[in-house]
Amino acid sequence: MLYHLTQWLLQTTAGTEWAEALSPLRLFRYITFRSAGAAITALVLSWWLGPKVIAWLKRIRLDQDYTDRAEAAGNLQTRVIQKRGTPTMGGLLIVMVLNVTTLLWAQWNTLIQLTLLAVLAFCALGFYDDYAKITRQNAAGATARVKLAVQFALALFVAVYLWKLPATSQLRLPEFPAPLINNLVTVLMLPFYKYPVQVGAALGILVIVLALVGSSNAVNLTDGLDGLAIGCTLIVATVFLVFTYVSGHVELARYLQVPYVPGAGELTVFCAGLMGAGMGFLWYNCHPAQVFMGDTGSLALGGALGIVAVLIHQPFVLVIAGGVFVMEAASVLLQRGWFLYTRRRTGVGRRIFLMAPIHHHFEKKGWYESQVVTRFYILGVLFAVIALSTLKIR
Repeated sequence: MLYHLTQWLLQTTAGTEWAEALSPLRLFRYITFRSAGAAITALVLSWWLGPKVIAWLKRIRLDQDYTDRAEAAGNLQTRVIQKRGTPTMGGLLIVMVLNVTTLLWAQWNTLIQLTLLAVLAFCALGFYDDYAKITRQNAAGATARVKLAVQFALALFVAVYLWKLPATSQLRLPEFPAPLINNLVTVLMLPFYKYPVQVGAALGILVIVLALVGSSNAVNLTDGLDGLAIGCTLIVATVFLVFTYVSGHVELARYLQVPYVPGAGELTVFCAGLMGAGMGFLWYNCHPAQVFMGDTGSLALGGALGIVAVLIHQPFVLVIAGGVFVMEAASVLLQRGWFLYTRRRTGVGRRIFLMAPIHHHFEKKGWYESQVVTRFYILGVLFAVIALSTLKIR
């Protein structure tokens, strides 16, 4: 909105005495300036609204007045502060600030609209799950079948829409003087490999669906310790701040041999807003947490990372950058799979980890919550550096 308003003012006052005074408004044409503005706006809004939202959540009794699954099943001795009574659904703050900030600072195009739609849809699903937990006062919430059905339906809608979307990406290779025009679905880019991989629509749609569903659930599984999920999300968002800027810049995309996606630069503004909103939320979510994001926030954040990665042809880079999220999700799948397999074979289910997701495994080993979170941040930065290296190492 600010972009269109400032450009209208510049055009209206061109050739008048006001033109010189309003010339600084040309800064709004630069994605870097608007990204910085989005990050600062989101951070300040989160700081300002945070106490108000927390007080409101407490007032309407949207708090976790039950023992979560980890504490109920894990007997976590290192936890000196219990989670009961802490307001949840703090993801509403993140999503609200992110949407307002993006609408203010980004140019509205199809990519931005689709991204915000996905975030809102995943947020609504998470809200339903959190509300079910609060009304029943237990950790069950919505059934896994319902959540997966909605996630797959949403992801399939996004994939089919992108397949039919007239907007295309361009990739300029050394051996071809003219850019290759590619569909957002039928072409995949693999890390450490410079050439596009042409795939059929069916495989492309499958990759998009798995990216969105996997990302949203992985962030959701990571959200078990104060500050863990939002901190790791900030790290991954920083990676995609770089990737979206490169993908939306013709010359940089050509130099680094990545697909140029028209309009993808505006996703840089979205990523900057996500970083600002995330830092503002972390201010209140760090240990000991004053508010939890709940599934309302974790599903929305995972969906946001997934849709951004898909829109710039980098779903596999998300697997690298989000290595912590992959570890968390893989630990749950391995634990459950091994338990079912051994129970079927021997009659007694066995476990690989002391507890899953894997952050609880380290709690059971005696690590304090803040130790687990800080060390996972370090791993997240390492994965982020590897992901960024894929821009040049091919």
